[in-house]
Amino acid sequence: MKRADMLLIAVILIAALAFLVPRYLSGNEGKGGEGKELVANITVDGKHYRTIKLTKEEQTIDIRTERGYNILKVHDYGVEMYEADCPDQVCLGFGFITRPKQTIVCLPHRVLVEIASPAGEDEIDGFVQ
Repeated sequence: MKRADMLLIAVILIAALAFLVPRYLSGNEGKGGEGKELVANITVDGKHYRTIKLTKEEQTIDIRTERGYNILKVHDYGVEMYEADCPDQVCLGFGFITRPKQTIVCLPHRVLVEIASPAGEDEIDGFVQ
């Protein structure tokens, strides 16, 4: 490798670090984190079912309807669909969500889980005149 190759590699590494380092220095890695008290709103069949606070401690929420059951697991300031008896199991693929406006949806059971800031403290995404 020549000197110019080493210089090119160094420039690329510095540019990559310039984009990645601010995410880790923010303290919460882009997630809800301990500083934000986020909640998850659970809606079943279009009606509000329950609001849960996202905490570090593990808790399990059972949602049982005439269509079937879903089990949510809350831990590490986020929530995930842990188990469901729906035929397609797509809701399990949403994974662990931690940020406001992220959702988990189970269409066969008509269950929606959405993360929000408590009491309408959602941040404005944009402003149009």
